[in-house]
Amino acid sequence: TALSASIVTIGSALGISRIGSSALEATARQPEIAGNAQTSMNISAALVEGVSFFALVVCLLIAL
Repeated sequence: TALSASIVTIGSALGISRIGSSALEATARQPEIAGNAQTSMNISAALVEGVSFFALVVCLLIAL
């Protein structure tokens, strides 16, 4: 269970860091879209976190 929870956490961290990196690159290329890039980054990060929380709950339920 600890291994699967750590894999979920690592995957979530990699996903959110990739989203942030892409948003910063988009803002660097076109500074006028900074607000739109930040909004879409926040929505995507929330979706990734939601999936990771669901996966952690499933890991805990399997452990019981």
